[in-house]
Amino acid sequence: MGIVNLTPDSFSGDGLAADNAQAIAHARRQIDAGADLLDIGAESSRPGAIPASLDEELSRLLPVLEALADCGVPISIDTYKPEVMRAAISHGASMINDIFALRMPGALEAVAGADCAICLMHMQGEPQTMQQSPGYGDVVGEVRDFLGERVAVAVAGGISHDRLVLDPGFGFGKTLEHNLQLLRHFDSIAINGLPLLAGISRKSMLGVITGRPVEQRLSASIAAGLLAAQRGARILRVHDVADTRDALAVWQAVCSV
Repeated sequence: MGIVNLTPDSFSGDGLAADNAQAIAHARRQIDAGADLLDIGAESSRPGAIPASLDEELSRLLPVLEALADCGVPISIDTYKPEVMRAAISHGASMINDIFALRMPGALEAVAGADCAICLMHMQGEPQTMQQSPGYGDVVGEVRDFLGERVAVAVAGGISHDRLVLDPGFGFGKTLEHNLQLLRHFDSIAINGLPLLAGISRKSMLGVITGRPVEQRLSASIAAGLLAAQRGARILRVHDVADTRDALAVWQAVCSV
């Protein structure tokens, strides 16, 4: 899953909110690099992020989404706003990637009648405050229980299992040790065989481990993504598509012998 950030304040420094042409070109480069799908976000969810208004998010998103209608790969839209979900679906989005796991009023209803996939993510708190003092008794168990509860709500609301993807939410209300525990036991988060998504690319946990700034976290991102894949991740949400694919190709070649 190749990342396309349409925000002015992306934590990874790749926000393209001010230039639609550059954002569209970046998306096509992600596809050329081997992305199987794109994840487009028009509101930052980094720690401490200021929420974008509905109009801001739509004005950033829709021109790019329209321009990529013929791009040849499925497009996921990273949003928690029901109005944006509806607009994205009407413009051909294949997935809604929701950091609030359909907890916002109207979100479940916005997607229930569509046929798009939905990624349900775990987050403790909200982006503005989630990293202030995250705490768990058993982070792996609590994340799994939360995702199980959200799956049950989604299914009860008319969404079939085969539309669901689960994301433990690395960095969303978690300390370094919480993130490491989730990565160590990634496979135990699986519920009813639903595919797991791992979004670790360039995140601050890798900076804490390596001491490197965000623009120098390629090697750490590849290592973390490979570890997640080895533990059952079906989708890797990444900034550096070609490099990640190369690492996966070597691993898969070894495993196939």
